[in-house]
Amino acid sequence: MVGASEVREGELTVDTPPARDAALFFIGRIRTPWKSRLDTPRQGRHDGPVCRLEIFEPWVPAIKGVEFYENLEVIYWLHQSRRDLVLQSPKNNQKTRGTFSLRSPVRPNPIGTSIVKFVGIEGNTILVRGLDCLDETPLLDVKPDRCEFSPLAQGKGGDGETE
Repeated sequence: MVGASEVREGELTVDTPPARDAALFFIGRIRTPWKSRLDTPRQGRHDGPVCRLEIFEPWVPAIKGVEFYENLEVIYWLHQSRRDLVLQSPKNNQKTRGTFSLRSPVRPNPIGTSIVKFVGIEGNTILVRGLDCLDETPLLDVKPDRCEFSPLAQGKGGDGETE
């Protein structure tokens, strides 16, 4: 891991264009044990610590039904990531690759996704395992991970709707 503004040999930065409002809403905040990027795991694990998806009003009613699923997709804003690297050397081995060929948090639009294991609900909070982001990361969305390889939780009987 490198410092926030450090550029490794072979990496390339660009001047980012002026911001335009995409009208994204932060629907909540993610609570994890990790306060530093250096401490945060590179990939989440379903046997990792329980993390909390705190949902803000007016989005709290949208939690209804998430308990039908074993796995959820969590989409979040990587608020401490730089946005100007187009070539990166993720292992500091001078073998640069384009940002779009990596799962690095350093991206033009630093959106992160994780497939997490549903643990439970406490009020306005969804409890999950498998995240790999900093504490207080802004939450963009939560969706069921629903494909032919990720069935509904045993005995929880979803409504069978697809999108």
